[in-house]
Amino acid sequence: MKKIKLFLVKWYLKTGLFFYYRSIKVHGLKNIPKDTPAMVLGNHQNALIDALLIAVNLPQFGYYLTRASVFKKPKIASLLKGLNMIPVFRIRDGWQKIERNKSIFHHCIELLNENNIVVIFPEGSHNLVRRVRPLSKGFTRIVFDFLEEYPEQELQLIPVGFNFRNATEFVDEVTMYVDKPHPISHDPNSLRHDQVVNLKSEIHQALSQLTTQIPEENYDSTLNRLNELNVNFLDPKTVNQCISSQFDSCKPQKKSALKPLRSLLKFLLKIAMIIPYAIWKTYVQPKIVEKEFMATFRFVVVITVVPVYLILLGLAIGFLIGWEAAAIAIGSIIILSILTVKI
Repeated sequence: MKKIKLFLVKWYLKTGLFFYYRSIKVHGLKNIPKDTPAMVLGNHQNALIDALLIAVNLPQFGYYLTRASVFKKPKIASLLKGLNMIPVFRIRDGWQKIERNKSIFHHCIELLNENNIVVIFPEGSHNLVRRVRPLSKGFTRIVFDFLEEYPEQELQLIPVGFNFRNATEFVDEVTMYVDKPHPISHDPNSLRHDQVVNLKSEIHQALSQLTTQIPEENYDSTLNRLNELNVNFLDPKTVNQCISSQFDSCKPQKKSALKPLRSLLKFLLKIAMIIPYAIWKTYVQPKIVEKEFMATFRFVVVITVVPVYLILLGLAIGFLIGWEAAAIAIGSIIILSILTVKI
């Protein structure tokens, strides 16, 4: 029964992402192994969206380590746990709560031993900066505790890099690059500290090749220059070459001739979706403190408020004018939505 529920949720989220993003391109999906212990390790820019993009593309249902603060309300906690999300505590949650991570990490170890996929964002927090930040050692604790408890097992580590054209905007585009597995096995002859340092370096380097890596030094000026050149942030290899060459090898994109049409379609969609748009602008958006959550909450409006609005609008038109008119009206709005997002 749970698998059916997860399948339906996965299908619904994938449909929602189709209507939210102009394009979602996944490269190297075949690199994710099946029926073997594996950890997916992603850079973390776009809050819950990152996890959803992994969830709808994994070949099997995974388990996701999620910051514990979103589990505060019992109903939300129950929903998230039903979707295979596991709360993990951070230092800011308090040292007493950090101790609870022992049982959580042990649970992850058992999941891996059962050939499940565990998804972790090793930077430890989200941030819209276009670079891979220093990795926390929490994921290495799970890795080496697993190998010590099950020394005969080999663990596959799968780095995943996310690249958004403009993560806070609607409509956006995203590419997801899945690296080849980094196998790791038990090594009783090496000090754990050395193994942790080496593993963090290896994964950080891998992630840095899968997403744009703007050095922290002169970050703002470099980002501004890249924006002026109109580089394709969906192609991290090309952008990183541009940065390393001091902008000599940059490949600017041609500005789209469709911009006026896109603006018109977006304006018409706002009118057609006037109530969901008003809820977003007046109630939801003003309450967003962290800009990293902009896309997450906008997406939540898309998959919750919009369907209810369309159903109620269809019923109102159906009873007042006729069901044929209702079908035409709702069908037209759906077509307008697809054109707005996909053109």
